[in-house]
Amino acid sequence: MSLEVRRGGARFVTVEAGRETRHSFSFGPHYDPANLGFGLLVSHNDDLLAPGAGYPDHPHQEIEVVTWVLSGALAHRDSVGSSGVLTPGEVQVMSAGTGVVHSELAAPDAGETRFVQTWVRPDAWGATPSYASAVADPGPGWTAVVGGDGLPIGASGATLWISAAAAGDALVVPEVAHAHLFVATGAACLGDLELAEGDAVRFTGEGGDLRVVSPGGLMLWTFDA
Repeated sequence: MSLEVRRGGARFVTVEAGRETRHSFSFGPHYDPANLGFGLLVSHNDDLLAPGAGYPDHPHQEIEVVTWVLSGALAHRDSVGSSGVLTPGEVQVMSAGTGVVHSELAAPDAGETRFVQTWVRPDAWGATPSYASAVADPGPGWTAVVGGDGLPIGASGATLWISAAAAGDALVVPEVAHAHLFVATGAACLGDLELAEGDAVRFTGEGGDLRVVSPGGLMLWTFDA
């Protein structure tokens, strides 16, 4: 059993025209052989886009791409005919399967757009690409938004939970094979450990008691294996 804290200020950062990305794991030119992923999670990026900026058409294959929009608006369009504009609180799952090309661009009239995007390894390769989105409506506890009772994902035992707890509320990180907690906004305490916006905790075979210090959005991936 182990618990590892990863501070937001220590994350890899990519800055390009109109966008800034903070990476939790090795990504692109940022390579750390000891930080290639955690459980089924292989990418966890926190993006901030200027109006109209983002990612034009680019491919994905054999990966589950999960996106949670925190502010602004993010326009999605892909090669299998799916499209839509995600606004704050909305979550989407794009199962890339055998291959898909898509674009993600901040709406030009919605101010800065911030979203968290995670990539999860699927159970098996060769699936037909698919897309789904939904409005997440988290309460003070954990709400399953992907996997479980949430949007379907091609990775069994993987569940994304979101909480919008108020200051003073208590949450429990369950004891599972792997759990990845991310403080998207606000602040919390894990026992005596203070966690600020952008901080993450990786749990292996253990859980913990969490207390919200200032309200915001908490994101928790749990993996049964």
